[in-house]
Amino acid sequence: MKNYQHVFDTLYAEVGKVVVGQRELMEQVMIALLSNSNALLEGYPGLAKTLAVRTMSELMDMKFSRIQNTPDLMPSDITGTYIIEETGGKRNFKFQPGPIFANIVLADEINRATPKTQSALLEAMQEKQVTVGNETFKLDPPFFVLATQNPIEQEGTYPLPEAQADRFLLKIKVGYPSIEEEEKIVDMYAGVYTPPRLKPLLNKDHLIHLQELAREVPIANDLKRYVLKIIAATRSNKQLIQFGASPRASIGLVLAAKARALIQGRNHVSSDDIKSLVYPVLRHRIILNFEAERKGMTTDDAVTALLEKVK
Repeated sequence: MKNYQHVFDTLYAEVGKVVVGQRELMEQVMIALLSNSNALLEGYPGLAKTLAVRTMSELMDMKFSRIQNTPDLMPSDITGTYIIEETGGKRNFKFQPGPIFANIVLADEINRATPKTQSALLEAMQEKQVTVGNETFKLDPPFFVLATQNPIEQEGTYPLPEAQADRFLLKIKVGYPSIEEEEKIVDMYAGVYTPPRLKPLLNKDHLIHLQELAREVPIANDLKRYVLKIIAATRSNKQLIQFGASPRASIGLVLAAKARALIQGRNHVSSDDIKSLVYPVLRHRIILNFEAERKGMTTDDAVTALLEKVK
């Protein structure tokens, strides 16, 4: 298998002209795209989540749209609606597509929208289609939803329903920059700043080809069993976890590990791929029990405890 690592390194270098640091965030978004899946980015406002997604979409020659979620956003604001059009004295209903009709959809602050509006995204994310009235419209491949959300503790947020959260392959935690990175950010954006002109590096066909290659990356049987044991452990460990992960997590972890191997220029999956992706794949798919929450544990702590048990 040909080594494609240089393609991704060039992509990260271009993103680095606009976004300082956040290499892990970039890699995990790219893993989601290569797995033909959606990603959820969680972090406090001002950590360049939106900027990172927008910049990456600029480097891919694909249709991009942004949906700013607010409590009064209606499902038809996302999917589109029928409008009355008058031609030659006749009135006809014409479908006006909404912002969901793009290749990369950035759903900003998804947990500020009401559950009814969040569910309008559900069909698009899973079935890659949109139903309005009696008609179903197929979405143009490749199609991804990259959503950002504020931590649940913040005012005016609605927690994502489990079924919706499960549609995201990865939940990516976005952290604060280091002091050195923040100094760079301040120098860049508080001085005389000219935004760089970014040239697209990948188009639709390139991405679809890379998605096919990611699926072809071989995974050894013992590593596949390791993945299945980890997912099974989320269902049997009742001391910490009330509800474990579904088979969608097993499929997601194997696919994501294959994509990471391709990005890093390896022609097989390693145990390191699995260990580094088990957190973003599982952190939004398991529900802790009362005892674990009482101790102040996070889902990441529970995953760490599972990994210590599963060899």
